[in-house]
Amino acid sequence: MKVSARHKAREIALQGIYSWQMSKNPVEQVELALATSNDMQKVDMAYFQALLRGVVAHADELDLAIRPYLGRLPEELDPVEKAVLRLATYELVHRMDVPYRVIINEAIELAKDFGAEESHKFINGALDKAVRKLREHERN
Repeated sequence: MKVSARHKAREIALQGIYSWQMSKNPVEQVELALATSNDMQKVDMAYFQALLRGVVAHADELDLAIRPYLGRLPEELDPVEKAVLRLATYELVHRMDVPYRVIINEAIELAKDFGAEESHKFINGALDKAVRKLREHERN
């Protein structure tokens, strides 16, 4: 199966967001570490950078935007779930060029690949609810 350059960008951005959450290192340091330890030839670099830097810059705003749809406190989230939700919420809020269905599908795939066994169901439920408000113009 051929993986798109944008999907690869999301995968590596997710790893970066997770790393940043855990280490609190500057985003530039996280980005450099990822770029040097991964084969970036098949990655949409501009999209990867936009996602990683965007999520880090807007983390508090993203947490507030997704919080009403979680059914638990953001502090209680598994770090991978939190990173996936931040990434998807960033795309829902800041990337109107990407259809919400694509964002949700990508988030579910990331959760299946990197998260706990059932986390994709939780991610799907939270984003399904969030999209009603965050992308209501697109759903109508």
